Amino acid sequence: MAELATIARPYAEALFKASATDLSTAAGWVDELGVIAGNAQLLQFSDSPKVTVDQVFDLIASVAKTTLPEQGKNFLRTVIENGRLNALPEIVRQFRALKNAQSGSSDAVVYSAFPIDGSALAEVAVMLEKRFGRKLNPSVVLQPELIGGIRVVVGDEVLDTSVKARLEQMKVALTA
Repeated sequence: MAELATIARPYAEALFKASATDLSTAAGWVDELGVIAGNAQLLQFSDSPKVTVDQVFDLIASVAKTTLPEQGKNFLRTVIENGRLNALPEIVRQFRALKNAQSGSSDAVVYSAFPIDGSALAEVAVMLEKRFGRKLNPSVVLQPELIGGIRVVVGDEVLDTSVKARLEQMKVALTA
């Protein structure tokens, strides 16, 4: 079987070209579809031979919080009809990469032990943009095990200022 990245590439590129006029709106519903398609129970349901394409489509459309535009419905139906629902999270990842490459930005995942409000996230984003040297699209993921501080992942770069990381550094220093 082909790699998911190979399967996802033509879908991501076609979606990117088709939504060139309004990438930010498309990114919103595409991200949501990717999260929904990442559900193991949904994938198991869609793999059942007793389930029709329409049933899978209706289920996903009903779970989606945003109303899918006609382009989104056509895209989702095509993915389901071609049996590529399991590749949808990878399609979304590649679509985001194409969108970011066009805008010259990168996605940044900020892991935090506590929720970060909008104004604090904006301040953190400004500092991170200076640190990483490019525009960032930050998103927050809660990880209580960090104890305090934040851990930021931008592509393959990681900035870890969490209490957990500092404790690990102290442990290594003390046992060395």
